[in-house]
Amino acid sequence: MSKAPATPRLVVSDVDGTLVDRQKALTAGTIAAVQRLRDAGIGFTIISARPMSGVMPIADALELDAPIGAFNGGIVFRRSGEIIEHHRIPAGIARGIWDSVSDAKVDRWVFADDRWYASSGEGTHVEHERVASNQAPIVTDDFADILTRADKITFVSDDEPYLRSIHAQVAPAFGEQATVVQSQTYYLDVTALEANKGAGVAELANAFGVPLAETAAIGDQANDIPMLARVGFAIVMGNAPDAMRAKAAHVTRGNDEDGVAHAIDTMILKGHGNS
Repeated sequence: MSKAPATPRLVVSDVDGTLVDRQKALTAGTIAAVQRLRDAGIGFTIISARPMSGVMPIADALELDAPIGAFNGGIVFRRSGEIIEHHRIPAGIARGIWDSVSDAKVDRWVFADDRWYASSGEGTHVEHERVASNQAPIVTDDFADILTRADKITFVSDDEPYLRSIHAQVAPAFGEQATVVQSQTYYLDVTALEANKGAGVAELANAFGVPLAETAAIGDQANDIPMLARVGFAIVMGNAPDAMRAKAAHVTRGNDEDGVAHAIDTMILKGHGNS
């Protein structure tokens, strides 16, 4: 995460913990900064662990008509509804991971057909996900059919060491067949092998016709690392874990301090000949 090329021609931003504040809202300052990028002729788009339904309000607010990444790049689509790429978790892999977690004390979410299925409809994370996904959960204890077409499986727990132990169990067994990452300390996400932000940012850059070396990316969590490692200009949020910030050449303010806007104005546009 230490590359520093010529001025980027494209900026790709993570959403939660990055582009939006802790209330999962876009600020006026961030919206204005994205417009300043456009005015300077620099492309902008987003990639997120959210489903399409959760990404759309952000795309609408920013009037993004370029390709966008949902499910960490598992779906690349346009605001018009056009699907450019779609990678689901193979049914056998989804079932294998589900069974391996077995009776672990975690909540379980599965996203399929742009719907959110959950083992429980209560709790702080459910309320946050209602906002992030822009929909209510369908509460169920029968996931058998849903797992045959899953875009993302999320295991949820506030016991971070316990969730990390599940990650350590699942990743070695299935890491060559699916992407297994923690998008937050309390979320363990499983997506298709191709649905990772490293592959996703490459697809987005290709759609813009911009080399990765001339692409900037901004992120805050472990699932952003594959994206940050591939681009020419990697920017880490001030609210990112200490380990990420320690390795980063470029660190901006936190997401509650308009960190993306700060990065645009002081790191990207400044190099573009703007103050």
